[in-house]
Amino acid sequence: QVQLVESGGGLVQPGGSLRLSCAASGSIFSLNAMGWYRQAPGKERELVARIWTRGDTNYSDSVKGRFTISRDNAKNTVYLQMNSLKPEDTAVYYCNAVVLTPYSSYWGQGTQVTVSS
Repeated sequence: QVQLVESGGGLVQPGGSLRLSCAASGSIFSLNAMGWYRQAPGKERELVARIWTRGDTNYSDSVKGRFTISRDNAKNTVYLQMNSLKPEDTAVYYCNAVVLTPYSSYWGQGTQVTVSS
């Protein structure tokens, strides 16, 4: 089992920045990737960014060039640095961790990000 605890959400003005953190505990040695998803009201949950064990990263087109995912292995923590935030980035952001074999997916409780003036 893997436990994920997110922090760092809040209210920010358009053009501002926020950094989300996700601390993992439990069977973290088995993880293949960690990432961030978001879900806006009335919309499906979507992948924002993901970082693999080897360091490869994936980003959704809507956040490329504005968001950066990184990790601190010593702290078992993944970060999402969000710059140039837009109102359409408003959503609940969820941390996710994946084990590929056998497949398992773990979720954090979510943290609200609101971009508004």
